[in-house]
Amino acid sequence: MDKSFPFKFTALMLVLFYLGLVLCAFGFGFTLWRFLNFLQEDISDVYSWIQFVLLFFVCLFLGTLIISMLCRSRYVITEKQLILQFGFIKQKYELKSIYSVHLFKGLNKLAVYFDDFKTKYTVVVVKDTWYDEFVKTLIERNPKIGFSFSTPEEEEEYKKKK
Repeated sequence: MDKSFPFKFTALMLVLFYLGLVLCAFGFGFTLWRFLNFLQEDISDVYSWIQFVLLFFVCLFLGTLIISMLCRSRYVITEKQLILQFGFIKQKYELKSIYSVHLFKGLNKLAVYFDDFKTKYTVVVVKDTWYDEFVKTLIERNPKIGFSFSTPEEEEEYKKKK
């Protein structure tokens, strides 16, 4: 059975998404107003037709993209894959390619590593109350995945060494 974890957006990202939707609606309305005025004039201008088609397309595409990001952004753990779904965009990672998971308690971040050297990784952005369930689900599907965590003090000491 697939397990799904919704993406956690920051307040700033939500504001930007909603602002983007407002701008798309305004752009569509303004383009529609200009198009209706254009229909009352000389409609034989090919460049104007191309301009209106492009403007309508961009407004609709961006609006649809933003809505899809708000509605369908999540992590899905299947039997064989970890899928990051960000609207229309999907990234798939094989569970067998995951080396370890690390919880940074000071930063309150969860990272999934794909190699021993910790150079290939992705940061998981879900509610911090779901970290345990997320890690438990990953390890249930692939028991070879290692888990570690660091305290805020260890993270601060590591920063000082750099």
